[in-house]
Amino acid sequence: MTRSALILAAGRGERLRPHTDHTPKPLLKVRGKPLIEWHLEALADAGVSEVVVNTAWLEEQFPAALGDGARWNLRIRYSMEGRDHGGALETAGGIAKALPLLDEVFWVVSGDVFLPGFAFGATLAPARNAHLWMVANAPHHPQGDFGLDAQGRLLSGQPGPRWTWASVGLFRRAMFAGITPGTRLALRPVLEAEIAEGRAGGEVWEGSWTDVGTAERWASLQD
Repeated sequence: MTRSALILAAGRGERLRPHTDHTPKPLLKVRGKPLIEWHLEALADAGVSEVVVNTAWLEEQFPAALGDGARWNLRIRYSMEGRDHGGALETAGGIAKALPLLDEVFWVVSGDVFLPGFAFGATLAPARNAHLWMVANAPHHPQGDFGLDAQGRLLSGQPGPRWTWASVGLFRRAMFAGITPGTRLALRPVLEAEIAEGRAGGEVWEGSWTDVGTAERWASLQD
């Protein structure tokens, strides 16, 4: 069982302004509680005990809102990119900075996606360094991100059906060991290298999923 997770919470949330001018996007409420709390509850239910939250924009609000995680029977630690590097390091850069606080295999989930019902209970195959959960392409992202072959390996650039990464996955430390902490780096090029070697897999998640990227999508979740 994977007992370590990183919640990505460092972004500015430009498309949700002015709501994010004074509140980080993962702390905006959906159905009565902050988005990030939905993840914390699901991770705790799955037996995860150690959670790292990476922060940059308005990062002082996260420890104030979440504390040390005791209310969820978690240990929460913070990887403060704003304090240490002057701003967000993007996804791969954020993972690399947080790596000393994470286990050999760990979950990564974006703090601004809503996927109620997702169970953080899977394991990572020994031959894989990444396993991503994919969803049907939304109208705002019709081209999708990756394909899947019959063995569940991620495909990039090949013809055929494509899905959108749900911003949740399992990763192995080896993927990020060569990135100098403090480097600003997106995840896509790191994933492409793993895909080329056949070390990245995935599966389709058919449950409810929303990328809370705009005020309209956020409002749609309040009913």
